Amino acid sequence: VQIGPVTAKNRFYQVPHAMGAGNDMPNTRAAQRGIKAEGGWGVVNTGYCSIHPSSDDRPLPFARLWSDRDIESHIPMVEAVHKYDALAGIEFFHGGAYAPNRHTRMVPISPSGVQQKVNEIETMSLQAPREMSKNDIQNLRKWHIDATKRALQAGFDIIYSYAGMGFLPYHFLHPQFNKRTDEYGGSLENRTRLIREIITDMKETAGEKAAIAVRLSTDELLGFKSDNSESEAHELFELIGELPDLWDLKLSEWTKECPSSRFSESGFMEPFNGFVKKLTSKPVVGVGWFTSPDIMVSQINRGILDLVGSARASIADPFLPVKIAEGREDDIRECIGCNICASCYNQGIPVRCTQNPTMG
Repeated sequence: VQIGPVTAKNRFYQVPHAMGAGNDMPNTRAAQRGIKAEGGWGVVNTGYCSIHPSSDDRPLPFARLWSDRDIESHIPMVEAVHKYDALAGIEFFHGGAYAPNRHTRMVPISPSGVQQKVNEIETMSLQAPREMSKNDIQNLRKWHIDATKRALQAGFDIIYSYAGMGFLPYHFLHPQFNKRTDEYGGSLENRTRLIREIITDMKETAGEKAAIAVRLSTDELLGFKSDNSESEAHELFELIGELPDLWDLKLSEWTKECPSSRFSESGFMEPFNGFVKKLTSKPVVGVGWFTSPDIMVSQINRGILDLVGSARASIADPFLPVKIAEGREDDIRECIGCNICASCYNQGIPVRCTQNPTMG
């Protein structure tokens, strides 16, 4: 699958997800990701990677690219993934109002000073965010440019801007958090201005060396009415659908996106992402607790997705793609949706898995 200037060798795509091994554990992180490349995943991504000290998620073990000193810690993962001819991706993250900043003690920033919704203990910032000035917006763009340069030095093939799950670029898109009256607020065209600028900046910086991807939460935008389209989610893709090299689709909260198996079925996210390929020619990846090869194939054949995204299933069985290719579907260790992986990360420790005792 062609993704901008790079090519994925197959449609198995490990989406960005936390593993509990941040910059302080580079070799553990490399082993966690490298085994997935060995298992046949065509693309293997990092977890969320902070691009500036104003987005400090400690004490959680997150990745970062704050300065050139951080480049070296990412190289082992890139080399481990490239060893098996897979693409290595990195997901840039700025938490905005979400950022606790417990160590850096920097005041969180947001489009309009609106507080982040609190649904997990780690989202509880010590102070209310301040509204971003025009200078803050220019700084945010520069942080993405600087981080892109560092990611290229580390050797990454795909570089993300994370515009989902309550993080800063997403809050600019969201009318409940963006109350600005300047060119970055009001109409959806204005609210997409920042992400357009960030994508353009990153693409100009990366050139033909790496693909630029956007990770977007669609569910809340689908609920907002548009005067110009079926919903604001539809209008967004009509406005900027051709801008990035890849779209990675998700939901707005962990509790929605990673429900336990008691409350979801494989492929459950189709109602939230099934419309996107009709509005863009760029490759689309999505998740949905994929445990059945038949459902994976169905999503591709029916034009829902171009690449089958996975987080939990890739933890439960890093060798899932190889087993499918070899006709060994019965040997797959299926994710059972118990969510011990997410529970471990929220405790600040490497993820564990009931199906895969070697993980973490």
